[in-house]
Amino acid sequence: MVKEAIEDWRRKQQDIEVNNRKTKVFQDGAFRRTKWTKLRVGDVVKVEKDEFFPADLVLLSSSYDDAICYVETMNLDGETNLKLKQSLELTSHLQDDASFSGFGAVIRCEDPNANLYSFVGNIEVEEQQQQYPLSPQQLLLRDSKLRNTEYVYGVVVFTGHDTKVMQNATSAPSKRSKIEKKMDGAIYVLMSILVLISVIGSVVFGLATKHDLVDGRMKRWYLRPDNPDNIYDPNNPAVSAALHFFTAMILYGYFIPISLYVSIELVKLLQALFINSDIHMYHEESDTPAHARTSNLNEELGQVYTILTDKTGTLTCNSMEFIKCSIAGTAYGRGITEVERAMAKRNGSPVISDFEIGVEDFHSEGRSAIKGFNFRDERVMDGNWVHQAHSGVIEMFFRLLAICHTCIPEVDEVTGKISYEAESPDEAAFVVAAHELGFTFYQRTQAGVYLHELDPSSGEQVDRFYKVLHVLEFSSARRRMSVIVKDEEGKTFIFSKGADSIMYERLSTSESTYAEATQKHINDYADAGLRTLVLAYRQLEEIEYAKFERKFTAAKNSVSADRDELIDEAADLIERDLILLGATAVEDKLQKGVPDCIDKLAKAGIKIWVLTGDKMETAINIGYACSLLRQGMKQITITLDTPDIIALEKGGDKGAINKASKVSVVQQISEGKKLINASGNESFALIIDGKSLTYALKDDAKAAFLDLAIACGSVICCRSSPKQKALVTRLVKTGTGKVTLAIGDGANDVGMIQEADIGVGISGAEGMQAVMASDVSIAQFRFLERLLLVHGHWCYSRISSMVCYFLYKNITFGVTLFLYESFSTFSGQTLYNDWSMSLYNVLFTSLPVIAMGVFDQDVSARFCLKYPMLYQEGPQNLLFRWSRLLGWMLHGVGSAVIIFFLTIASLKHQAFRKDGEVIDLSILGATAYTCVVWAVNMQMAITVNYFTLIQHICIWSGIFLCTCSS
Repeated sequence: MVKEAIEDWRRKQQDIEVNNRKTKVFQDGAFRRTKWTKLRVGDVVKVEKDEFFPADLVLLSSSYDDAICYVETMNLDGETNLKLKQSLELTSHLQDDASFSGFGAVIRCEDPNANLYSFVGNIEVEEQQQQYPLSPQQLLLRDSKLRNTEYVYGVVVFTGHDTKVMQNATSAPSKRSKIEKKMDGAIYVLMSILVLISVIGSVVFGLATKHDLVDGRMKRWYLRPDNPDNIYDPNNPAVSAALHFFTAMILYGYFIPISLYVSIELVKLLQALFINSDIHMYHEESDTPAHARTSNLNEELGQVYTILTDKTGTLTCNSMEFIKCSIAGTAYGRGITEVERAMAKRNGSPVISDFEIGVEDFHSEGRSAIKGFNFRDERVMDGNWVHQAHSGVIEMFFRLLAICHTCIPEVDEVTGKISYEAESPDEAAFVVAAHELGFTFYQRTQAGVYLHELDPSSGEQVDRFYKVLHVLEFSSARRRMSVIVKDEEGKTFIFSKGADSIMYERLSTSESTYAEATQKHINDYADAGLRTLVLAYRQLEEIEYAKFERKFTAAKNSVSADRDELIDEAADLIERDLILLGATAVEDKLQKGVPDCIDKLAKAGIKIWVLTGDKMETAINIGYACSLLRQGMKQITITLDTPDIIALEKGGDKGAINKASKVSVVQQISEGKKLINASGNESFALIIDGKSLTYALKDDAKAAFLDLAIACGSVICCRSSPKQKALVTRLVKTGTGKVTLAIGDGANDVGMIQEADIGVGISGAEGMQAVMASDVSIAQFRFLERLLLVHGHWCYSRISSMVCYFLYKNITFGVTLFLYESFSTFSGQTLYNDWSMSLYNVLFTSLPVIAMGVFDQDVSARFCLKYPMLYQEGPQNLLFRWSRLLGWMLHGVGSAVIIFFLTIASLKHQAFRKDGEVIDLSILGATAYTCVVWAVNMQMAITVNYFTLIQHICIWSGIFLCTCSS
């Protein structure tokens, strides 16, 4: 309790530290620094670069003229890429502190809720008397950070526990291992036995007392009934029996191994120190060791049945690399992905060595590794693309990569090198690839973008400006992004990129002659675990653009509920008859050793679920990359992105939408179960999106959903909110009744980390929120293999054997006392002296069992990793079943019976004193006591799997000290 109190106090100190941070609040005509705890709804706040937002804010303006800002949300959704936010034009003029002196407005918005991706509200400025709609584009969430923007002004709409991040938080539970809970059951059994034998002894003592008085003479005169302190009273046997019950409870109290709890706490603390100091779980690059933040759950690490993991930053590095592309029906790029490398290794293909030679040649040319760029093909690099047959298409392909994005370039004033801040790692990878291939994006203004382009006619770099007319942003519904630009010659183009399923519907049938070849390349890239996008463009006529401009501007200025639908309709008109350029393929690099780790964990019989906030396509690709999804594995997809549901959503009838969505999800779950039941030995993967998950977790559907998920080999939950992650974790934990482990790296993973039986935090680049909420922290996902298969297996084996042995040695000792009592008509006389009874658990038998709990190894670490199926001892609970516990208890009873009767038989007729006297109680007790200590210590020597010098010292020192004391 003291240890847990200290841990709770430390957590409270961390909370106090966060709440006492200061921010600038507009008060009495000026901005003054105020603690976060004093913020109130309606306060105007100024947040400066690299500061966290103290509450949920509505963005009013920023240091940029167009009132945009860049936000890092890694503490919310685990993403390190920047998100673009923009205020309404209505408030964008509030550029300095003084402008707020006469400013007043009214904001009406939704009630506090846990949905991170939606916000409904409106703002009305006092002078204008007109309402303007607010969207998630204007919402700045608490615990996200302002990046690449000098300052922003915002008004507080939610504070404290009303903020969306706090709405997604769950209270930290008190966790106990399943062995501890079952150990409580064993103690209850022993307590019942103690009460039973005490009752038996008391009844026998009462009956003997009742019949002790014969003809006025007492049979057991030596019990001294004349002593008022004695409970023996032949004239009142009922009272004597009742008082004897309490004597027996104290005397047989050694049946209850009270010291077991103290010994286990000490052992777990030492086990945690070994985990912390394991050099094989030390990450040298970040100087981060493993850290068991609590020692209560060591043995649970050896019983994990299901792992629920985040994706971004946990499985992956969240670092995209441009590795391949298809242009005009020709595939470019000679890189090998991790999925391809793993497949080649299994098939014995020589492609690995060939690739490695290619990489050596690539670096020997003087090229250094470039973040986001792992592309190698001499046909298009170093300007060689101008000699290709489709050089015009290639030029437009690279130009699209350099223009169609929302990145911000940052130029180092000293070195002149350009780096990019992007909303997503994909965009950064595309811009870097364009830069490396001759199309450098180096400046963005409100008007447009500036490029250094390779001119194919002259072979020289030229500067070109493209005026950005409109940006049609990416969304999960659109699954594409477009930019409309005008070049220096006055020509208007639309550049588009998006998912192949969406983009192919919008291609011109007459001018996309290599669509079939490109689709084949896309399929090959997907098989290699790569994320693909289709690139297309077309030139716009002035009349067509003018018509779109009018409709799009009207849609943007609309304040009706269907504003987003109007914008999408306008965009849909212009994003038609596109000319296919090709497709890109980027790789989200997995952390080192992730595929091998997942493979080992799967061989150990552990089920792995991925809970991610990413899109379905992204999660599926990573599933293939990390071997969670395998070739030939059938996919069961549950989604609400169907035409019927989309049509209902456009109608806006929430009741009808909810009813139809629920029916659709239940039907898809039912169909999935039928598919699995009808199949033979085929392997299935379940993939479900966040909307569907909302209905799958309802009380009347979650049981069927869990049955379907358990029947699948892999499960991926996409677009999951932090709350949903926690609810899924709770469902798996309670539904299976097995040990669940949740692992993540961001604040969005805190809920599931706290909800799981064991929470593991990745101490990486995503902040420390997950680590602070976790039970164990590691630096890389691959260390989970050793944490579970080695340390978890050892801790489970050690604690199980330790508890069983403790029960054995205490029962052996206690039963000898009971047997002696039965020979002395349960008079309450002890067989052993007081010192012997006190030192039995403290000195003579405690050290060996502690040493076993710390040092014992049933198999070496090498064999634990080589044969991962050994781990199944834990999930199947082979070492801590009731049959094993009762077996050890009976073994203790048998040992006590043999020792007691053998001691009596050997000394019964021995008159070994010089006066011919036979043994007295002290000799009998000392002999029996010595035999008990020898027996339990020798049993320890037999039980131990791995002898060390410390084990020898502990076992023999206990025997030696007992012999000396006797």
